[in-house]
Amino acid sequence: MTTDASDAVEIRDALLRLRRGTGLPVAFGGLMEAGQRMRISELSGTATHALRSLVVTSGTGLGGKTVALARPCVVTDYSASRQISHEYDAPVGAEGLRSVLAVPVVVRHRVRGVLYGALRTALPLGGRMLDAAVEAARDVERALVVRDEARTLTAAAGAGPGWERVREALAALRAPATRIADPELRAELLGACALLTDESAGPPRVRLAPREVDVLACVAAGATNAVAAERLGVTPETVKGYLRSAMRKLRARTRGEAVVAARRAGWLP
Repeated sequence: MTTDASDAVEIRDALLRLRRGTGLPVAFGGLMEAGQRMRISELSGTATHALRSLVVTSGTGLGGKTVALARPCVVTDYSASRQISHEYDAPVGAEGLRSVLAVPVVVRHRVRGVLYGALRTALPLGGRMLDAAVEAARDVERALVVRDEARTLTAAAGAGPGWERVREALAALRAPATRIADPELRAELLGACALLTDESAGPPRVRLAPREVDVLACVAAGATNAVAAERLGVTPETVKGYLRSAMRKLRARTRGEAVVAARRAGWLP
């Protein structure tokens, strides 16, 4: 399966959960690329950019060992460890990292990415920390499964770039439609939106506010919170609020799950 920018968002969110769950000050990670390589694209709590865009090959370093074995790996003192190879000592040393754990994101028996957590002191990383890191990786796994299924369904339905424009158009139409004073004209325009989302087939089981649908439409098109805020003319914090509300109503744990649930409920095309 292919990956896109929205997949990287899941890694970014998981790193924040990993830090909260473990108390580790530093977390970073990334997704697999072609040729059994993983690129570190997301950083959280780092003091430098030494690790950004670092490409880790399967079998090399701590992350490469995690990719090769498809299981979590831990070292107490990275630069002195005899359990790993040391191709990446320079960037790890530049960030000042000592104790490091790495957990794989495994989807359908294939490693799709790696999450790291680290200390700047050489202290053992206990089982509680490793459990929290594994749970963060599982959150990403579940989100990627949902995204893969959504991509498969979209491809099977013959949807192409035109559908993304439909979603963006819906977000652009709904906002002014709710502000139209003429009730007949407002109903007519919202009815056209309903036809595009197949809402006329029956009332969705979940009731979403127009702005919640707008935000989900932007997310479905691959937009970040900042991009969605710019498109909708609101702040990123407002976008986060609408997204949290929609996820709660849809009983979704991730952005990807929320998009799929909204489509199944008839709110998105």
